[in-house]
Amino acid sequence: MIRVVGAVIMNEKEKILCAKRSSSMSLPGKWEFPGGKIENGEDEKAALIREIREELHCEIHVGTKITETIHEYPGKTVLLITYFAKLVNGNLTATEHEQVMWLKKDQLHTLDWAEADLPTVELICF
Repeated sequence: MIRVVGAVIMNEKEKILCAKRSSSMSLPGKWEFPGGKIENGEDEKAALIREIREELHCEIHVGTKITETIHEYPGKTVLLITYFAKLVNGNLTATEHEQVMWLKKDQLHTLDWAEADLPTVELICF
């Protein structure tokens, strides 16, 4: 099982950061909450801070846990752990994703989400 963390980053206008997976990633074109794999022995929140620094070149404050979701993709099982987060420093720059955008909660359903992210989308929208 691959352990992954994702950040539901909300800005001051209560919009949520959504990231579109690039063609060089698995599940290309799918939308997700940014984050990545937890390294062996790494704390979930520390992994999320590291991943956002690497992927988006900014710093976040990690808040409360939203949920844990297990999803079986062809050839791998993913445990996705999502947290609320806020940007605290840096200029948001997508280095791995094809596109990032800020959307209101009621707009999240317009995107084609990676299956593991769907339970988080449902929880934060209702």
